[in-house]
Amino acid sequence: MKISSSQLIAELKNITQNNIQYVETLLQKTDRELNHRVSENSWSILECIEHLNLYGHFYIPEISKRIQASTSSPKSTFSPGILGNYFAKMMLPKEKPNPMKTLKTMNPIHSKLDKEVLNEFIKQQQQLLILLDQSKNINLEKIKTSISISKLIKLKLGDTLRFVIYHHIRHIGQAKRILKNA
Repeated sequence: MKISSSQLIAELKNITQNNIQYVETLLQKTDRELNHRVSENSWSILECIEHLNLYGHFYIPEISKRIQASTSSPKSTFSPGILGNYFAKMMLPKEKPNPMKTLKTMNPIHSKLDKEVLNEFIKQQQQLLILLDQSKNINLEKIKTSISISKLIKLKLGDTLRFVIYHHIRHIGQAKRILKNA
């Protein structure tokens, strides 16, 4: 699979802007709605968003650092790496949701959360939009980033951006289902 780098960045920016808009609507919901959980061991809407914030605390500085240190020139196309493509596609929602085990450090279940979680997410998404704009000026294949589960594994920047933003799609979808069932 080969994709235009500008097309990929535009797609990821569009997803990110839609996520911001959706989470802004959640600011109008009550704390009760935002903290509702379908079962004792399922996440609430705020826990879904906090989970994304926890990953954002790792990925936003990591992506920013790699972009700032880059001296590469942009390449017109992006070809995913085998591992990066696997991770990115794994995050995309399926017709029948495929539950995944969450790292304990990234699992916010039963945390006391409020709407500040939503504001933090919006702030992180705005930072991500800036990073996506900056990534237009570098090679999405040549720049490598660490991943949260292992500093030894590095992914192409384009794959990392896809993974992070597809992860957002997954949990925003989860939040939408929870709200629908509340």
